[in-house]
Amino acid sequence: MSRLLSRKVPLAELHCHLGAAVTPAIMWGIAHAQGIKLPTKDYWEFRDLITVGKGGSKSFDGYLELFHWTELIQSSPLAVERAVYEVVGGAYRKNNITTMELRFNPMKRNRGGEQDLDHIIAAAVRGMDRAMLEYPVKPGLIFCLDRAFPYELNEIIAEKAITWRDRGVVGVDVAGPESATFRVADYRGLMRRARQYGLGITIHTGEAGPIEEVARVVELLEPDRIGHGVKAAYDPRAMAAIRERGIVLEICPTSNLNTRVVSGWDEVRWIFDTLRRNDVRFTISTDGPEMLQTYIRDELATLGRLGILSVEEQEEAMRIGLGASFVQNASDLPAALREPEPREVVEREEA
Repeated sequence: MSRLLSRKVPLAELHCHLGAAVTPAIMWGIAHAQGIKLPTKDYWEFRDLITVGKGGSKSFDGYLELFHWTELIQSSPLAVERAVYEVVGGAYRKNNITTMELRFNPMKRNRGGEQDLDHIIAAAVRGMDRAMLEYPVKPGLIFCLDRAFPYELNEIIAEKAITWRDRGVVGVDVAGPESATFRVADYRGLMRRARQYGLGITIHTGEAGPIEEVARVVELLEPDRIGHGVKAAYDPRAMAAIRERGIVLEICPTSNLNTRVVSGWDEVRWIFDTLRRNDVRFTISTDGPEMLQTYIRDELATLGRLGILSVEEQEEAMRIGLGASFVQNASDLPAALREPEPREVVEREEA
């Protein structure tokens, strides 16, 4: 296709991980400023260490291993503030992204408890504030619970999201590697509590895990959006439930190709055809532009060039993203909500 989406069209990036979104040069500088001992003194080797690489691919678990160094480097208030500021500002400068939701696990930035969690969160908020002073952007933070964490740690993260909801935290997510101890039903009450306080719910599912998990997530956790969700295309039950509830899928094509979640562009084409055929709404994101070395306009241009999405369909995907953004919806929330009770315990519901 010859026509590209106009660069004047403002975009929304709803699925972007902080650990995968900071340019290697800035990460290099942050690491040295903090005196972190890196495994190499060669910048180009370091760049290869924290990126997938053009044309490269990794297993899903191999992709997650890249976050070891990025999360370590970002593990201080100064590092988090700089990282958030650079990502939000850079997204606007490079791609005219005006609505930016940035997700991360604050507990993976506090060096196992050595750093105060609230200082890490406050630093992320300062980074957003700095970016908003310089650019016409609307950013928001999403806190990621981790499948490999015990429930008690994830509960702390969710409670922090509730506490900081009036300072730019707009949602909660469940991410991380597949874990034998993770049960969707355990998080039903916790997600309900987060929703009670106006937080958006997005869940990683339909990516590397079992296909049938998507329907369970939709039924038990009632998410507003689903991170990736491409495998839902293989489950008619999941397709019907997603359509009926108006859930938006956050599709990250290059990420799914690089992690081998999908086999190639032919499968990507089939997935999009299936979503359209089932009237399932979706938006396009990168997952992490710097780690995957792709920007949101690259994603859209490739989908257009391959005839998977027309320019009109790309524009519609961006409109859906803007409408589904937790940042946009935050202004519509009731102003008065009772303060969270620190000692309140959320009961886990059995399957």
